[in-house]
Amino acid sequence: MKFERAALPVGHLWSSPFVRWQGALQDVSSIDLAAAVTNDALDARGIERANIDTLVLGTTVPQASSFYAAPWLAARLKLPSISGPHLSQACATSVACLVDAAMRAEVAPDAMSLVVTSDRTSNGPLLVYPRNQGMGGSPAVENWVLDNFAADPNTGQPMIATAENVARDGGMSRERLDELTLLRWQQYRTALADDRRVQRAWMQPVRLARGKAKLLVVEEDQGVHPYTTEGLARLAPVQPGGVVTYGMQTHPADGCAGAVVTSSERAKALDREKGTVRLLAAGFARAGLAEMPKAATLAAERALADAGLTVNDLALAQTHNPFVVNDLWFHQRTGFDLERMNVWGSSLIYGHPQGPTGLRGIVELVHALRERGGGIGLFTGCAAGDTGAALVLRVD
Repeated sequence: MKFERAALPVGHLWSSPFVRWQGALQDVSSIDLAAAVTNDALDARGIERANIDTLVLGTTVPQASSFYAAPWLAARLKLPSISGPHLSQACATSVACLVDAAMRAEVAPDAMSLVVTSDRTSNGPLLVYPRNQGMGGSPAVENWVLDNFAADPNTGQPMIATAENVARDGGMSRERLDELTLLRWQQYRTALADDRRVQRAWMQPVRLARGKAKLLVVEEDQGVHPYTTEGLARLAPVQPGGVVTYGMQTHPADGCAGAVVTSSERAKALDREKGTVRLLAAGFARAGLAEMPKAATLAAERALADAGLTVNDLALAQTHNPFVVNDLWFHQRTGFDLERMNVWGSSLIYGHPQGPTGLRGIVELVHALRERGGGIGLFTGCAAGDTGAALVLRVD
């Protein structure tokens, strides 16, 4: 899927901090979080609400009243006359939302879409399904978050089994995976240097009224554990006989991210100081059964092919890597330098709220490219159901 004119102004991208689940945002609806963070982001960047003609909302975990999510959020963003789609594609939701907005920019150059992605994995809903044929009419019950983490209904296997399957196929050793995990931690630490200079350029703090005269403020990621060689080595594999430990996988989180998508001409006019991001191509793919980490590489290959590029054209890459196995498989398949991936951190370390995870990664990629003076970058990540989504972009 190739784009010719879709773009984002660099200064019109943001993400909230990510908070480990059951933390400070555990009781905050993702719609409330989206309203608070996005209003503050629009105001801080001087984005004229009158110029926005479509809202694209992405979430994956149902919240109270989310039947009305997109128009309700639009009203709370002081956009009373617009609405738009409410999309959900598991961990590929951010890319799906950006693609939807990009297609509008392709056909209507004056269009300006606001993309908002938000999720709360904490305190996920408990759904009760009527079941008249059950014993005594007893209902079926599903814990939306926990039950879907536990197993893919198509294969019956948990997500961690997909990481083990790919690690086995790739001949990945425990030591090599620990080593790469530690590199990802060190990269995240670089984004915290100089009083978080790197993150302050795009991170939008959470400020939420909570009761009378109370304000919940979250200014930086919370719940990120430190990593050490010794600490990683002490962890036992999650599955008997395996190599993947809890240290090599991400943690669920809560958070929100956003972007403005329009034509390249309009993006330049909106942000002449920081530059623009040209969206070049997107790709979606599906790997074999219970081989989810492979899907990110497949999606990347498809997006690069549609853009008429190869990995040799990339300055940097950013991944949604719920398992470090994802990154090592990508490296083995493409030869791309592991140190030019996730230069300021990744979801492996700072957590995974699902819907907004990809967009935060894209924000980090854009700013890392801008600091280098521009260039072509790739975002790619896997998603539930052995799927993947990728986006190729160029920072001018």
